[in-house]
Formats: sequence, C-alpha cells, structure tokens
Amino acid sequence: MANEPTQPGSEAEDADAMAAEWEKMAAADEAGEAAPEGAAAGGDGVPARVLNQDEIDSLLGFKESGAGGDDRSGIRAILDSSLVSYERLPMLEVVFDRLVRMMSTSLRNFTSDNVEVSLDNITSVRFGDYLNSIPLPAMMAVYQAKQWDNYGLLTVDSALIYSIVDVLLGGRRGTAAMRIEGRPYTTIERNLVERMIHLVLSDLSGAFEPLCPVNFNFERLETNPRFATIARPGNAAILARLRIDMDDRGGRLEIMLPYATIEPVREVLLQMFMGEKFGRDSIWENHLANELKSTDVQIEAVLDELTMSLREVMNWKVGTQVLLNSTPQSPIDLRCGDVTLFSSSMGRKGLQVAVKIDQRVMKRDELE
Repeated sequence: MANEPTQPGSEAEDADAMAAEWEKMAAADEAGEAAPEGAAAGGDGVPARVLNQDEIDSLLGFKESGAGGDDRSGIRAILDSSLVSYERLPMLEVVFDRLVRMMSTSLRNFTSDNVEVSLDNITSVRFGDYLNSIPLPAMMAVYQAKQWDNYGLLTVDSALIYSIVDVLLGGRRGTAAMRIEGRPYTTIERNLVERMIHLVLSDLSGAFEPLCPVNFNFERLETNPRFATIARPGNAAILARLRIDMDDRGGRLEIMLPYATIEPVREVLLQMFMGEKFGRDSIWENHLANELKSTDVQIEAVLDELTMSLREVMNWKVGTQVLLNSTPQSPIDLRCGDVTLFSSSMGRKGLQVAVKIDQRVMKRDELE
C-alpha cells in the first residue's frame, strides 16, 4: 500500500523518456536527409553509393527507350543475346534482295496494281518463340524444300489477306480493306491467298537458283499455329520480314527457314560474294590435273584370286601347290593399287608374256 502513491509519477517518467527517445530518432532522420546523397558512411568512413530506381532499371535493361523500346541494354541484353546464336549468312541477304525484286514484278502482274515490296529485316529466332508471337488471325503456309528434304513456314498477316482479297475482287482504290474479325476465313479468301503463296514460293525458288537449284513446293495452309509445327520449339530459324504495300493497302509477309533446312547449302550461303571459291585457283587445278595424267603408275595383272583361311596359309610348306581356277582363256584384271582399270586376256608377244586390253571397267559413278 505504501507504493501506490508513486505509480502516477513513474508512468509520467516513462512517458517523458519515450518522448525524448522519439525526439532523438527524429533528429537523426533529419540529419540523414540533410546529408549529401550517397554520403551514408560505413564503419570505415567510406561513403556508400545508393542507386535510385532509374539506375537500377537501366542496369537490368528494363528501362523503356524513346525510339520504340526495341533497344535493350544491361543484363537483359546479355540474356537475350544468348538465346539464339545467330550466324551471319551474307549470301542469304543477297537471296532475299533478289526475292524482293522478283516479287515486286510478279505481284504487279498478279494484282494489276502498283505493288511495292520491301525487306524489313532478317533475324534469327527460336521456332517456338516465333509461333507464340504470330498475331492471330493469320494464315501459315507450310512448304517443302524438295532438294533439301525439309520444310519451311510462310506467314501472311490479316492485313495483307484482306488487302489481297480486296484488290483481286475489284475493291476501290483509296479505301482501306474491310476487316471482319472473329470469323474463320472463307474458301474464297483461302484460295486467293493460296494463289499468292504459290507465286511467292516460285519467286523464292528463282531467288535461290543462282546459288543452288531448289524447288519450294506448297504443302498445306493452316490458321492454327499448333498445326504449323515443322520443327522443335528450341530449334533456331532464319526469319525474313517483308512489307507489301499496294497504294494505301498492304500488310506483312514473313518467311521462316529453320537452320536444319538450309544446312545442306550453309557453306554456299557463307560466301561473301556469288561465285566465291574459298581460295581455290582453277589455273592450278588444271595444271595439277594435266601433270597427274603424265605420272608413271604401276599396273598389276591379276590372274586369279583365292580366299583362304589364315590356318591354311600357316600350314604351307616348301612344295605346297596352290591350284588356281583360271584357264589360258580366262579374263585377267589390270589393276592400279586396289582399283581395277581394264579387263584383258593373256597372250605372248615374241619372248615376252603380254596381255591384250579387251574393255575398260566402268566405275559406279560413271554408270549412274
């Protein structure tokens, strides 16, 4: 009971102590704000640099650029660059430039309109990422490279589809093509676009003609990306984006060639210019061929051949006779090393044994 009068005083003292502590904390915060930016010192007195949000975004590569957001930097650029190992193919750029010129002429004859074809860019992408990035609705044509025994993909976006249909069916100039979303493409639209795809594939075959003969044959037309799968999602592919303009109408056309498809002609596409020989000299090749023809070689006349086991050969002794299955009239092979050159017959000329060449032995590649 004696301590009861002192309780109110102790509570007041606790409140005063708490208020004093708050004042100290507030003063410390004010002192920290008054200090220069990044001057928060560590234990050794060295100022520590604190990054703001813009610097962090720039370092990670998530800062949006004013041009269009395509330029990437920082860690994000490093990660994106490791996704696809792009091998520059100089002759492939020449092929697509030739394709642009050929398509400009063929599409003008096809549509009877002023058509301008331009090449936007040639990039390397993952096949799965490309399928997921196709804006729907669109038409995807699967075509086969017959000589390369593989497939490719050609994508026509909806703007180009409706523009082609509008132009071929007599739409007025100066009016944008009417787009009706939310419905499947009609048979007429598919047939008209398929005719244009046949024309593009024919021009693509002609663009590759100076390098290597190849025929791109149309296989099927799909509207669902799942049914247009021609490679594994992780496989790399070359993607060429083309822009087709018809006055105030037009759209995009994308040609995709997996690296597995162009592998048979990769060395040709790696050339810096058309007809490059990679250091080969035709003059020295002809000189070497002429000198080889005047080289002395040793010719062997093989009377007969027997196949025997090693045990029988090891049992041979002095006086052992080996019977051959040939007669004086049997043909004799003339060989240079392991290559049989001629078939001949045995004879005699004066005091020497001679052979008479009857016919030349044709090689397998010569028969084909």
